[in-house]
Amino acid sequence: MKIPVRKVLAAVGAAAILTACASIGPPQPPSLELPKPPADLRAVRKGDRVTLTWTIPSTTTDRQTVRSVGATRICRGLEPKLTQCGTPVGEAAATLPNKSAKQKSSGSYTDVLAGTMESGDPASFATYAVEALNADGRGAGLSNQVRVAMARTLAPPRDFAARVTGRGVVLSWIGEVPTASAVHYVYRVYRRPEGSQEQTLVGDVPAGEATLSLTDSNFEWQKTYEYRAEAVTVIAEKDKPDVQVEGEDTAPVKVFTDDVFPPAVPAGLQAVFSGPGQQAFIDLIWAPVSDVDLDGYNVYRREEGGATVKVNTELVKSPAYRDASVVAGKRYLYSVSAVDVRGNESARSEEAGESVP
Repeated sequence: MKIPVRKVLAAVGAAAILTACASIGPPQPPSLELPKPPADLRAVRKGDRVTLTWTIPSTTTDRQTVRSVGATRICRGLEPKLTQCGTPVGEAAATLPNKSAKQKSSGSYTDVLAGTMESGDPASFATYAVEALNADGRGAGLSNQVRVAMARTLAPPRDFAARVTGRGVVLSWIGEVPTASAVHYVYRVYRRPEGSQEQTLVGDVPAGEATLSLTDSNFEWQKTYEYRAEAVTVIAEKDKPDVQVEGEDTAPVKVFTDDVFPPAVPAGLQAVFSGPGQQAFIDLIWAPVSDVDLDGYNVYRREEGGATVKVNTELVKSPAYRDASVVAGKRYLYSVSAVDVRGNESARSEEAGESVP
C-alpha cells in the first residue's frame, strides 16, 4: 500500500518538533563557585603551637568541581562555639584540590599562641574553625569546629642526658617543680632508632622533683638511638578522657648501645664427688644466670697451691658440668663464669672444693 507523500512529510515534521522541544530546558543559574566547607578539621597543640589540618574541598556547594580557589581563613575564638569567623588569626595560601578521587589534598596551618593565651585554668579552651574561600574571597561558611586546651605547659627538661649501663640506657634531666594546681604534669621520654621515623614511648615520670631519671631496658644492643623528652600537661575532665597537651621537646640525644657489660656472676656453686666402683668424677652445679643475652659458662679448676686453668673447650650451655679428668688423692677447687653473646665474660664465682679419695 502506498502512503501519500504529504503524510510522510507531516510525520517527519512532527518528530523534528518533538525532538527540538525535548532539548530545551529551564535556564540554569551560574555556579557561585563556593567551596564546600571542610568537615574534617583536626587540631594538635604542642607547646605554643596549634597545628590545624583539613581536607581541601574538591566540590562546590552546588556540587560542581572546584576550578579555582582562594585562601582559607583561620578562625579562632574563646567562646565554646563560633557563629562567624570575625577577624581571622591567619590565612592558608590557596591550593587547588587533587583531581584524583583516591587521594585528597590536605591543607594545614600552624597558629603560634601568644604567651597571654596560656592559662592556669584547666577549663580554658580555644575554638578553631576554617573557612574555604573562592577566588573572589567568598565562602560558604565555617568548617566543623575543634576545641584546644589553653592550659599552661612546662618548659622542656634541662640537661637531658643518656648514659649506657649494663642495666640499660639511663636517662636523666632537671625538671620544673610545678606549684599545686588543678592539672598535673608528667615528663615523657621517647626513643627512635637511627634512620627510622618510628618512635617508641620509653615511659612517663611525674613532675615534682628537680632531678629525675628513667632507665630504658627494652632496646637492642649494638644500635644507635635518639632519645628526646617533653613535659605533658594532663587535664582530668569528669566523665571524659583526660586531655593532654604536649610541651616543647628537648634537643635529641644520640647514643650507641655498645654492650661492653658482662653478665651477672654465677652463684651457688657446688662440687660433689662420685666414683666408688666406677670411673671417678666430680659433678658441678650452680644457679642459672638470668641475663637475656647469656651464651654459656666457662668452668675453671685449680689444685691447691696450683694455677687456675679452664677445663671446658666450648661454652657450657646449662648450669652443670661433670669433670671426669680427676686423679685419686687430690683436692680440686672450682669456679665458673658467665659469657654473653658478644663475648663479655663475668668475674668468676666463689670457689667450691672437693677431694678425690
